[in-house]
Amino acid sequence: MANCALCEPTSQDVLWQDDFCRVVLLNDADYPAYCRVELLAHVKEMTDLPPADRARTMRVVFGVEAALRETMQPDKINLASLGNKTPHMHWHVIPRFESDKHFPNSHWGEAVRDSQVQPLSKAVRDQLQRVVAERVECALES
Repeated sequence: MANCALCEPTSQDVLWQDDFCRVVLLNDADYPAYCRVELLAHVKEMTDLPPADRARTMRVVFGVEAALRETMQPDKINLASLGNKTPHMHWHVIPRFESDKHFPNSHWGEAVRDSQVQPLSKAVRDQLQRVVAERVECALES
């Protein structure tokens, strides 16, 4: 689809990809382990997908959630699929910490404190990539 940012090759850090979707690390300064699961095909809504592809999408999302929980030990994980600005199926997988800039509010909301988040080290980023690949592959086998 013309002018769809998610239909283009990504400039984001790809943690995992197959022929169906990719997992990108958004490198958000306030949420350094914030990931997004992006379908490669231009699909607007989950119900536009056949049931097997819906299930596959969610297995990837849950695999990423499991990897973030294991690697980052967040206080909470937020999952969101909005697509209002980018009507291309994607899921936000956001590790949340009680000390983050917006907690307990949505990370899209008004900040309640200054950010005290450290960027991901290369070692943690590499560990996250390894664990995402392991958890997603395991989820897809089930």
